[in-house]
Amino acid sequence: MDKVLTLGIDVGSTASKCVILQDGNKIVSKSLIHVGAGTSGPSRAIKEVLDNCGFSKEDMDYSLATGYGRNSIDWVDYQMSELTCHAKGAYFLFPNVHTVIDIGGQDAKVLGIDERGYLKNFVMNDKCAAGTGRFLDVMARVLEVDINDLERYSEMSTKTVNISSTCTVFAESEVISQLAQSTDRCDIIRGIHRSVAGRVAGLAKRIGIQDALVMTGGVAQNKGVVKALEEELGREIFTSPLAQYTGALGAALIAYEKCKK
Repeated sequence: MDKVLTLGIDVGSTASKCVILQDGNKIVSKSLIHVGAGTSGPSRAIKEVLDNCGFSKEDMDYSLATGYGRNSIDWVDYQMSELTCHAKGAYFLFPNVHTVIDIGGQDAKVLGIDERGYLKNFVMNDKCAAGTGRFLDVMARVLEVDINDLERYSEMSTKTVNISSTCTVFAESEVISQLAQSTDRCDIIRGIHRSVAGRVAGLAKRIGIQDALVMTGGVAQNKGVVKALEEELGREIFTSPLAQYTGALGAALIAYEKCKK
């Protein structure tokens, strides 16, 4: 029997991700470009994921696009909400998952997952950048540190600094004020992580948290945020090295299901 190849494309607001699956269970290629909808990111991510494994678009049995910019990929077989795809991808990575916290570039979502890996309910913050990857980007710029170094600096913190504003603009002013008072940068960063955790924990509590609790999205790579969320919620949070690919993975899995039908 011929191998079935499916392509999942997740066009986010700040990154483009692709996953190619073989027979619905083996990842044969993946790609990540750190620019998203409205940029060259999606086409570059698609080219890279195909080049990595020597396939072409025509070799794909089914292609599915998801994410903020999914409608820009008009040649795919299907387009689907990122909520459903994240649920499917998280269930593949963690078969006992019941709650997913997904922090993306411009929104934060908490998903309730049923026993079969299907989306049951969700709550979303998409009206404000606070509690998102964009919030962390702004704070890193103000502090003049690389976004990838936030976790390391947070670990060196020795005291609690509260960043109380839930608005990105006001929080930026708070951080500038703390810097003017010569507050240690490491303590400020830990305070920023706690601010994000408090915001997202509020969303999670609205939906009702059930174990296992999984975190996806680019921010899941920042263990400082993950640790702050664990402290805020009083629960262990599971993450995967594939956290940022969860939506694309779910899209490829659903593509396989549609292909088999």
